[in-house]
Amino acid sequence: MHKRHVMAALGLPVLLMGLVSTSAAATVAPAPGPAVVKHSVYDAPCDRIRFGDQQTSRQTSRQSRAFPTRIDLPNGFQPEGIAISRGTAYFGSLVDGDIYAATLRTGRGKLISQGPGTPSVGLKADNRGRLWIAGGSAGNARVVDIRTGKILKSYTLTTETATFVNDVVLSRTSAWFTDSSRPVVYQVPIGRHGQLLNQVRTVPLSGDYVHDPTGFNGNGITLTPDRRALIIVQSSTGFLFRVDPRTGVTKRVDLGGTLMTNGDGMLLLGRLLYVVQNFSNQVAVVRLDRAGTTGRQIRTITDPGFDIPTTAAAFGSRLYLVNARFSTPPTATTPYWATAVRR
Repeated sequence: MHKRHVMAALGLPVLLMGLVSTSAAATVAPAPGPAVVKHSVYDAPCDRIRFGDQQTSRQTSRQSRAFPTRIDLPNGFQPEGIAISRGTAYFGSLVDGDIYAATLRTGRGKLISQGPGTPSVGLKADNRGRLWIAGGSAGNARVVDIRTGKILKSYTLTTETATFVNDVVLSRTSAWFTDSSRPVVYQVPIGRHGQLLNQVRTVPLSGDYVHDPTGFNGNGITLTPDRRALIIVQSSTGFLFRVDPRTGVTKRVDLGGTLMTNGDGMLLLGRLLYVVQNFSNQVAVVRLDRAGTTGRQIRTITDPGFDIPTTAAAFGSRLYLVNARFSTPPTATTPYWATAVRR
């Protein structure tokens, strides 16, 4: 995501092993989204969201077998991150950190977790029913139970004023976070049986990476195909960097001169890296070598439903992208939505 537009929207002066899941004007007129309704964090499990009576549910099921390609979010929500688990998509709000859940089958959803009043930016779901959330300008991260909406643990990643914890990727042993304002990545180790530990490690970036003190830096993050290192995108340059997670030494990924301009969230599926290019309203598809040292862009995904997409998550043969609409002045009634495209 782009920090300048996030700050304006918020009104602020603003190893490894085992990837778990996945970081211009609109060309179509958006339909009004559902109003924001605050629910208790003790609402029913969001993987089994139910609305209305049984007859309505049966009718909805029959009518929605194709799954909608547009999921309307609450008006004024200002989304940025998306994660998918067991057929449910989870979205975070830049306004106050609320988490909204919607079933992919019907597109219907509800608020499942009240935010702490600070942003929710990048999201990832693990295989233990937990959502890992990057906290943006708050300099923190938190873990939410996606069944109950309860905050299980919060982490202070930095106490620096200049910070924007932007995105997160999960390995078998750690959660890794980028900071778009600092030349570092943060490691939050995960216990052998998934325990949430009281540990945070700051890894300074060195090597090919050059920090831009006036620009937006490390943004999306993922693992390499061999799961031995990290890959981050630097938004201000369009460069991809392979990061040694032990030392922080970076090496620019050789893309044959191709730049990931406006690079934001990233998603790795096998050896295919999907790079969301927010203000370009497109997704670059890059085929990487196993080590993540070289790659070649093989195609570009566009869609009329894109309005500054920021992050992507996969389900079946589709990518789901959340539209942040950074060029649209945010109000309490501004519509927001996610768009599904074939991957």
